[in-house]
Amino acid sequence: MAEAARFELAALSGSEKGAFLRTLSQALEEALEELVTLMTAETALPETRVRAETARSCGQLRMFADLVEGGDWVDARIDRARPDRQPLPKPDLRSMLRPIGPVAVFCAGNFPLAFSVAGGDSAAAWAAGCPVVVKAHSSHPGTALLVGRKVVESLKECGWPEGSFSLLFGRGKLIGQSLVSHPAIKAVAFTGSRQAGRSIMELAAKRPEPIPVFAEMSSVNPIFVLSGINSTKIEAFAEGLSTSATLGVGQFCTNPGIVFHPGGQWGEEFISHYSGKMAKVAPAPMLNRGICESYEKGLDFLANLQGVEVVRRVFAGTDQDCCKAGVCVLKAKAKDFLDNSSMMEEVFGPATLLVSYESFDQLISIAARMEGQLTSSIFGEEDDLEKCDSLLRILEGKAGRLIFNQFPTGVEVCDSVVHGGPFPATSDSRSTSVGTGAILRFARPVCYQGFPEKTLPHELKDANPLSLRRKEN
Repeated sequence: MAEAARFELAALSGSEKGAFLRTLSQALEEALEELVTLMTAETALPETRVRAETARSCGQLRMFADLVEGGDWVDARIDRARPDRQPLPKPDLRSMLRPIGPVAVFCAGNFPLAFSVAGGDSAAAWAAGCPVVVKAHSSHPGTALLVGRKVVESLKECGWPEGSFSLLFGRGKLIGQSLVSHPAIKAVAFTGSRQAGRSIMELAAKRPEPIPVFAEMSSVNPIFVLSGINSTKIEAFAEGLSTSATLGVGQFCTNPGIVFHPGGQWGEEFISHYSGKMAKVAPAPMLNRGICESYEKGLDFLANLQGVEVVRRVFAGTDQDCCKAGVCVLKAKAKDFLDNSSMMEEVFGPATLLVSYESFDQLISIAARMEGQLTSSIFGEEDDLEKCDSLLRILEGKAGRLIFNQFPTGVEVCDSVVHGGPFPATSDSRSTSVGTGAILRFARPVCYQGFPEKTLPHELKDANPLSLRRKEN
């Protein structure tokens, strides 16, 4: 069905795509109270989170509507013919971005709306003119079904073909493998674990026709505290860090999992303040039992590594009805961290590893050893930051978003944001899964050489009927 619909969707104008995205946004806003009831019951997320995530999802849809209605995103380029050029004539060449084809979208477990059925991946694919086949997540099937029905209603209202959207339920491995292997699928968007992401990447690469996989997988989002930071900021930093690390029970892809801080008295005071702040955070239910069990196993593994000391760990226990997670604070020295790469592994939940360093050279060595990340944050004084060119150069090659004196949780949805990064943060560091740049994952450049004016897409006609910004000659 998606294969049959791809050409009709590719022919849609920006205004037609924008109309659907706006219709769906309005439909989700009208379903807000239903979402609050259903999503809180399925996920244990608070009502405020449901309302915020709904607003974000609707905002994403309208953002892409604005983008495609404007039209400039297609990157239209025109080089007109020069038949008298010597020694050879120059042909007429015109190019623009066109939809890649049907896209398989895997819903994220930790974002039932913003990274799920009608989330950023689907919105970007529809905006590009691609049909979408969605694999629902087992943690929130009811929410997926409710949103899926709103998508179908909006598609019918806007006259889009039925194959523009399909929503599949069932075993993740079975359906996932079938989707990625199907010859009609031309790209994959995935948010989840590194293991599952790697499996999808390998399967897509082994196809007779390999396809791109845009997978967001693993990130510890390190924070680097410069040695010149004022000691009066310790308590405020500890407070902000505890809020960031425990937001959503630590179930955010931008959760700060490791902090590199100065040793000595500054470090001792910081650890004391931070442990005290975390002691006030009560255990809370995670999204599902599997995530909670993985969290506890990850903590057991990390706590047993040589050089790692548990400062505070709260055991919440599990029962038949819910699975709660308690906070954990661990500490280590930079030397031991550099000697054991296992300390760099992500523990998905409200845990933080605090690593003390003794010199700037040691901090540089740590940064150079880190894997690819979604974010890397630096805390310190502005004057000290100006002296850290070597650290910034390293981190620029390690992360998609560099942050100064702010915490990484919270991803603004806008033109400039980058939610991506080098492997294993994502499978393709050239892309972003948030912001208008996300549409570029599902489009490819097509060049038209020597075509008559009347047969060219409107975006490439001499008269520029859509009034686009174009690169000409």
